[in-house]
Order: sequence, then C-alpha cells, then structure tokens
Amino acid sequence: MLDWRNCKSSSEIRMLLNRHITYKNIAAIGLVAMFFSCTNNSTEIQGLLLDKNHPVGIAVELNHVYRDSGRITSKLITPKLMDFSNRRAHPYNEFPNGITLISYGDSSRDSITIKGDFCLTYTKTSISRLKGNVVIINHADASKLETTQLIWDQNTDYLFSEDKFTLTTPEDVIHGVGFESKKDLSKFIAKRQTSQHLIKEQ
Repeated sequence: MLDWRNCKSSSEIRMLLNRHITYKNIAAIGLVAMFFSCTNNSTEIQGLLLDKNHPVGIAVELNHVYRDSGRITSKLITPKLMDFSNRRAHPYNEFPNGITLISYGDSSRDSITIKGDFCLTYTKTSISRLKGNVVIINHADASKLETTQLIWDQNTDYLFSEDKFTLTTPEDVIHGVGFESKKDLSKFIAKRQTSQHLIKEQ
C-alpha cells in the first residue's frame, strides 16, 4: 500500500509512485521466472544433474529381493545405492559403502555370496567392478575367493581379477596373481599361483 501522507510535494508523490511500480514489476518478473523454472521437463532436470555430476536417485539401507515364478533367486543388500542412469554414454549404479549379493540355486544351500567394499555396475553392459575386501563364497562346496579387485560379467557369470588372490577349498589354499573363473568358482584359471594342500586329520 502506498503511503504519501509524509510527502510534501507532487514530485515526491510521483517518485513514491514510480518506486512502487518498479517493485511490482520486479516481483512480477520473479514470479514469471519461478513459474517457468517449475515447468522444466525431466530431461532438463536430468541435464542439470548431469552437469553437476549428481545422481538422479539415492536409496539407503536397501534390502532388495529378486523373484522368478515366486522363487527367490537373489538378494541385494547395501547401505547406499546411487543411481547415475542420467549418464548418457555409460549409465551406472554406484554402491559407495559396500554391497552384498546372494544368488540362490535350486535350494538355499546352493547359493553364492559376493561382497565388496565398493561397487560400480554399468547398466548397459551388466558389468560390475568390485573393489576392496572382495569375497566370493560358494556355499555348496565351501570354496572362497578373496581379492582386492574384481570384474564380473553378469551376462556370462564370468569373473576375473589381475590382483593378488587367495582361493580356499576344502582341500587346498591357492595364492596367486591373476584369476579367472565362473561365478561359482569352478573351472578357474590362475596366472601365477602357489598351492598349499590341506591334510585332514583322521
């Protein structure tokens, strides 16, 4: 509301009126800008997140169960998942605080557990890269692989590492550098290895 009671001349009244009109124009421009910014489509918002290298979604304390025909086939457990599906060339999911993936065969005993302190999964290629305290356990035959870094191709269920590894089975402990195998640790190839045979006490 205009208050010209303290104005002493018509020029002061005109100045007050012009100032009021200016304020109203600034407010109108601000409202229009805010309206148009609110009508941005999702592509523009994703583009902004892309420029700022932000994920489009974050999930915390995730415990996701996958089913096929009512049967549980796998579980994904992670403290944090960051969704970078807005990366046009190479969309991916990041698990910065670690990941545990359990896949089940025909029975709960026939399962494989994969763990790592950090994981990137590229959604176009289904290739995952795990780093830090990587452990794979085949619960059916009690074999375990430990290494510091691992690449896992989920399309073929094949995994490999160029780092040092330890493979423990009921009969042997194998140390080496460079490892390839199926996800269940069968048919493995070790580039450089030393073996320690375990003798069971009678």
